Amino acid sequence: MTTVAELLQPVESDLEDLLGDLRRLIGAGHPILQAAAEHLFSAGGKRLRPGIVLLLSRALDPQGGLGPRHRRLAQITEMIHTASLVHDDVVDEAGTRRGVPTVHSRFNSRVAVLAGDFLFAQASWHLANLDDLEVVKLLSRVIMDLAEGEIRQGLYRYDTGQSLDTYLEKSYWKTASLMANSSRAAGVLSGIDATQLQALHDFGRLLGLAFQVVDDILDFIGDDDQLGKPAASDLASGTLTAPVIYAMASQPALAGLIEREFRDAGDLEQALELVHQSDGIARSRALAEGFAREAGECLAFLPPSPSRQALLRLPDFVLSRLY
Repeated sequence: MTTVAELLQPVESDLEDLLGDLRRLIGAGHPILQAAAEHLFSAGGKRLRPGIVLLLSRALDPQGGLGPRHRRLAQITEMIHTASLVHDDVVDEAGTRRGVPTVHSRFNSRVAVLAGDFLFAQASWHLANLDDLEVVKLLSRVIMDLAEGEIRQGLYRYDTGQSLDTYLEKSYWKTASLMANSSRAAGVLSGIDATQLQALHDFGRLLGLAFQVVDDILDFIGDDDQLGKPAASDLASGTLTAPVIYAMASQPALAGLIEREFRDAGDLEQALELVHQSDGIARSRALAEGFAREAGECLAFLPPSPSRQALLRLPDFVLSRLY
């Protein structure tokens, strides 16, 4: 199976530079935040989101080049993503991420919240200094969407009345908005036309939705190492995802278990069994495959290049995590 590193090979050196730049940008003058940042960035991770920005930026340049504003956009994208992870881990009370203790586990919740806030503030500062109002609006929208998605996720816990559309809307806010708007922002900085900008936004949106649906399937069929968190943790915490929403249609007993918040012994295990007995996972897989296929079609306008080829392989890579 293709790895992320192999997929992002055309921008490998760009990503190495990005990691060094982030450490310098974030840690300066704040010892505790610097320690938190070092911990965050040494935890690894796919760097998929800044990688997409870098690949698009090179694919859009006639000479395959990469300007300083595109580099900074990739840095901002990773800052926003990392800040959202820090806050998510505090809200979810997660002890580890990618096998590494979370910031609030390593330090405390206060430091984690401040570190996340500081990353968002840094991202906003550097975003403003790009001096492009449209890009500022796009990435500011992402920060709003991330907060909205987290709030909605909390409000809908154990809510068996939510629809698939509600789930997809929340998935857009929490995952796809950053991919969609940072992709579009790369196009804005490259000066492409409105039709192509919309295509980039659609690519990021559809790829992000496919990514989230695959993540939600893996919550039922993946192991702890693959997920970077305990398996079935979403269902246990009352977060209802595509496999569960589909499964409730054919397994009405599942809704009752969820509504009583798995209060009785064996409730969660029974719920997991009902999901596996249903067609929820298969239907979710088909949903993800549809999003991935449409995402690839959005990039037809890009001229041939190694970066374009890598971008076209991304949808299949997202799906390959299921196999």
